[in-house]
Amino acid sequence: MGVDYYDILKVSRSATEDDLKKSYKRLAMKWHPDKNPVNKKEAEAKFKQISEAYDVLSDPQKRRIYDLCGEEGLMATEFGTPSYESSNSNSAFRHNPLDAEDILAEIFGGSSGKKSGPDRNRSPYTEVRNTSVSVKPAAIESKLVCSLEELYKGARRKMRISRVVPDEFGKQKTVEEILKIDIKPGWKKGTKITFPEKGNQESGVAPADLIFVVDEKPHAIFKRNGNDLVVNQKISLLEALTGQTFSVPTLDGRNLIIPVTDIIKPGYEVVIPKEGMPISRDASKKGNLIIKFDVMFPSRLTDEQKSDLKSVLGGGADK
Repeated sequence: MGVDYYDILKVSRSATEDDLKKSYKRLAMKWHPDKNPVNKKEAEAKFKQISEAYDVLSDPQKRRIYDLCGEEGLMATEFGTPSYESSNSNSAFRHNPLDAEDILAEIFGGSSGKKSGPDRNRSPYTEVRNTSVSVKPAAIESKLVCSLEELYKGARRKMRISRVVPDEFGKQKTVEEILKIDIKPGWKKGTKITFPEKGNQESGVAPADLIFVVDEKPHAIFKRNGNDLVVNQKISLLEALTGQTFSVPTLDGRNLIIPVTDIIKPGYEVVIPKEGMPISRDASKKGNLIIKFDVMFPSRLTDEQKSDLKSVLGGGADK
């Protein structure tokens, strides 16, 4: 029979008018030359081919002749008017170049009939492009929960996703994919990582974007305040008065030795420069580590202890 228009449109021989429209719309969007800049010539040829197939199969009279006699039957009728060539080199049937634009206008809700005036110069793919953009669904957001260590040092995550997309016949199917995310040192809660068109997709509609939003796991030792790290250090009243040396672990596995010789009063803090979180725009720079002290007072004292304290502190106050 030569060219198999049913195969070109990916439909069965019993396809209804609605089946033809859905398949043509899907294939027209897939082979839109503007969406295939790398292989534009191939896309143009495919687009012309599916337009020719739709033109024949959507017309009851042409379809009846084609089903009975194939391309030869069309060639022997008035429908064989030369225009542009089919992508099949053996085909003598020719398709009017303006029909592609008319078909798109019909499928996507535009005006019917031949174009005239300024509109005639419009690309026959404009309707596809505009429709694809206008009906693109809202992005899908998902949390990316990160430990403070990952946000401090950076890490690579592999995220397995499942999404629903149409197959070549327009039926929905579930596919799985692994996405790689490079977590940059210093990223904060709320940072967004976008994967264009990796969300769910309905037939004839552009896929949704998939967005991962960074969230922070609570940490056992540190709290984050912007680019600073804050740690609460409990000390006894004796240590607050006499001084102490503390060891504070860091998020990259080191231990900082912090000597404190001052008397620690309410609200006292020690600030260690450049030991906080990396700054995302320049990972060579860091915020500060802030140590806040929580003085633990004894729950009770004996009379002898009270007397000793009065002797020491009271005498010191008199001086």
